[in-house]
Amino acid sequence: MAIDDDFLDDIEGGEETTDQDTDIESRELAEKKELEQAQKNLIARKRIDDLKEKKRLKELLDDSDDW
Repeated sequence: MAIDDDFLDDIEGGEETTDQDTDIESRELAEKKELEQAQKNLIARKRIDDLKEKKRLKELLDDSDDW
């Protein structure tokens, strides 16, 4: 009876594919989280700019030295 060790090569190849798939999924998840954070940062920056502009306008209107 002959021993066929070729099937062992297939098992090892499958692990590499699984690792690669996991790496790709991890990268995709990291990119998605990075994009979400960038969007949150953009919204926060816009809100800060709006508040600064509102404060500046209020200071212009409330300036009693002009009267």
